[in-house]
Amino acid sequence: MDRRPEISRQRLGVNIDHVATVRNARGGKHPDPVRAAHMAIAAGADGITAHLREDRRHIVDNDIARLKAEIGRPLNLEMAATPEMVAIALKHLPNACCLVPEKREERTTEGGLDVAGQEMALLPQIAALKAAGIRVSLFIEPDARAIEAAARLGADIVELHTGTYCEQALEGDAAGLAHELERLTAAARLAAVARIEVHAGHGLTYDTVSALARMPEVVELNIGHFLVGEAIFGGLDAAVRRMRVLMDEARGS
Repeated sequence: MDRRPEISRQRLGVNIDHVATVRNARGGKHPDPVRAAHMAIAAGADGITAHLREDRRHIVDNDIARLKAEIGRPLNLEMAATPEMVAIALKHLPNACCLVPEKREERTTEGGLDVAGQEMALLPQIAALKAAGIRVSLFIEPDARAIEAAARLGADIVELHTGTYCEQALEGDAAGLAHELERLTAAARLAAVARIEVHAGHGLTYDTVSALARMPEVVELNIGHFLVGEAIFGGLDAAVRRMRVLMDEARGS
């Protein structure tokens, strides 16, 4: 019998990339993304996510070294599946690596990784990370083909791309929103049956987080840009605390 998982406290991973974006707009050391990470943890974050892009447009190598050394909570390194990035991960040994698609011209990650179409290329990268004791996450679209490929590759985690769901919410498209929630729900259940840990993220806000928090299979949400944006108006502490409350209320915990 397929039993639904019990609902437990959902983890919140805070992505601090865009604190570094503001820093890099002028140069220098302010604002410090590592300081932001400490503040997010104090406000209720369970871990920190940082995306080291190939062009270093926000997070830079020294940020990763400092985060790993200082934060005392799990570090999730988002990265492209390239030899350069795998070498950096093996040097710093984050708790997890989330493999994402990356194009130099994009402003942010656009869509999930084509896991099914890149299995042979991904296999050695995943094997190297897992051999070093790093948990491997694949950022994917919520569809069965991607989850089946993730299972074949031995991924520890899939992170479901919630961007389309959030876009439908912004546009007020009730039918589209319902469709995307159905896709996310089905994908989360399929991954859980395959014994893959389920995370979700991309574009989540105060208004869209509750539906994902109510899914028992989703054990972690990763949220960044929105929280950093809200921090401009009310502080990072208040933004993270409010998100934590909304998640817990929706979860019933």
